[in-house]
Amino acid sequence: MGCPCEIQLFAASETQANSTAKLAITDIRRLEARYSRYRDDSLLSEINRVAAKGGSIVVDQETAALLDYADTCYQQSEGLFDITSGILRRAWRFEQNELPKQSLIDMLLNKVGWDKLRWADQKLELPLPGLELDFGGIVKEYAADRAANLCQNAGANSGVINLGGDIKIIGPRSDGRPWRIGLGGPNQANPNQPILMMHQGAVASSGDYERCMTINGIRYSHILNPKTGWPVRHMAAVSVVGDFCVVAGSASTIAMLKEQAGSSWLEKMGLPHLWTDAMGNQGGPLLK
Repeated sequence: MGCPCEIQLFAASETQANSTAKLAITDIRRLEARYSRYRDDSLLSEINRVAAKGGSIVVDQETAALLDYADTCYQQSEGLFDITSGILRRAWRFEQNELPKQSLIDMLLNKVGWDKLRWADQKLELPLPGLELDFGGIVKEYAADRAANLCQNAGANSGVINLGGDIKIIGPRSDGRPWRIGLGGPNQANPNQPILMMHQGAVASSGDYERCMTINGIRYSHILNPKTGWPVRHMAAVSVVGDFCVVAGSASTIAMLKEQAGSSWLEKMGLPHLWTDAMGNQGGPLLK
């Protein structure tokens, strides 16, 4: 998953805890193998090889469900959450600490747009050669939800799944106490950073503080607007609480992409959240 991952379980014995955790870890690795853009043998790489030439491919039901969810996110975000926008990373090389040329961004934007492909009944048609999909904004959160469900089905009713800060709670601690969940943000040393007390549900965060570069005093994040090709500027971090990690994760990203309108959109969706803007100001229901 390209990040630190952690599973905590309470069980009747160490053997039971290990066997249950193994189920979750095996499934997380399965999903990484299927949807990683870094593996040539992944299903995602197969899809992108078809997309590079322009063509079509029939996918399995699990992948179809993920594509359906990606379509929902695209519609709900008015085109801001777009799993074809990963191609823009070719322009934004944060390790080089320099801004890309606008001409390169414009060229890549011609290959961005969920509306440029056709998706229905498990058939993905990619008529424009050079389109590219990236499940990075969905699969890790989906994996956390699945891992928690597998643990529960195996008899674990107390635990937490943490995949790089995308968290799904299986149930309260063995003594009934809630889990203490620290929210992500650009200043983790802030003593006023809220700590959530959660018995169930999920929490996920998006922000510009983990991968970014600063040039002439301006911070540029890895969260890119698929319509402009440039990083978001208003929000520094957004954390969202929901029933499912995949919903919390995509909603936090959409809020980042919506910039000034992000918080009001989350309120409209009925999702508890905390935001921190680029000036360090904070707000949202979770701050109370």
